[in-house]
Amino acid sequence: METLFDTSLSLPLIQKGKVRDIYDIDDKRMLIVTTDRLSAFDVVFEQAINQKGAVLTNVANFWFDKTKHIIPNHLTHEPLESVLNSQEVSQVKGRAIIVKKLKPLAVEAIVRGYIIGSGWKDYQQTGAVCGIALPDNLKLAAKLPNTLYTPSSKAAVGEHDENINFAETVNLLGKDMANQVKEVSLKIYEFAADYALARGIIIADTKFEFGLDENNQLTLMDEVLTPDSSRFWSKADYQVGTSPKSFDKQIVRDYLETLDWDKTPPAPVLPKHIVEKTAEQYLEVQRLLTQT
Repeated sequence: METLFDTSLSLPLIQKGKVRDIYDIDDKRMLIVTTDRLSAFDVVFEQAINQKGAVLTNVANFWFDKTKHIIPNHLTHEPLESVLNSQEVSQVKGRAIIVKKLKPLAVEAIVRGYIIGSGWKDYQQTGAVCGIALPDNLKLAAKLPNTLYTPSSKAAVGEHDENINFAETVNLLGKDMANQVKEVSLKIYEFAADYALARGIIIADTKFEFGLDENNQLTLMDEVLTPDSSRFWSKADYQVGTSPKSFDKQIVRDYLETLDWDKTPPAPVLPKHIVEKTAEQYLEVQRLLTQT
C-alpha cells in the first residue's frame, strides 16, 4: 500500500485537518479520508507514516462495530463506489468512509483510567486531575481508583482544546445531554478497556467525540479508540512508576522532547528509524486488537 499524504477527489472539500480530509457528498452525508499524515503537538510533519491512515480507519471501524450496542455511530456502511470513480476509490480505499452528517457537540469527552501525561503533571502540582482530587502518593502510570471523565472544550482548527469541569459541560450542552455524554463515555471506555486487556493492551486514556442526528439522538463520531485518540500500553511490559511501552505515537513525542524545538511549525525532520518504528507500532496494535 502506497503512502497517502494528500488527497484529490472530485467531491467538494469541506475541511483539510491535521490527518483527515473531509469531503461533501450531499446534505446528509460526507466522506472522511484518513491520510498517513503525522501530527504531534498539533503540528503536521512533512513525513508520513506508511499505512497509518489505513490502520486508524480499520481500528476505528472495528470499535464502531463493537460498541454499536452501547451507542449508534456515524457510519453508513455504503460502498465508496457509490460516490467515487474507480481511480478515486483506488486512491483512498481502506482509508475512507461514508458517514452521516451530524451536529457536533462542543465538548471532547476525555476518559482516563490511568495517570499519565498532562494528568500526571496536573497531579504532581495540585494533587488532582482537572480539579478532581485524588489520593496521595500515586505513582506514574498507576491505575486510578476510579475512571475519570475529564472533558475539554473543542477548539477551532489550529487552536488548543481547554480542559473544562463538568458544570461547564452542563452550560454548553444542557444537564440531560451533559450527563448522557459522561455516562456513555465511561461505558464505552470500560467495555473497550476490558476487551483490550484480554488481548494484552491497556487503554490508559482516550477521547470521544459526539454529535446529534436529525432526531437529536446522541451519536458517536469522528474516530474511536485509535492509536491517535488513545494511549495504548503493552500489558506485558507495564510497570507502575515508569512510562510504559506504548503502541501509539509516543515514540515520536519522546524523540521530539529531546530536541531544542519550540513545538511550532515548521516541524523537524524525523529520523528514518523513528518513522519506521512508529509505523510498526500502529500495525502491531491493529493486529492485537482486531485479530480473532
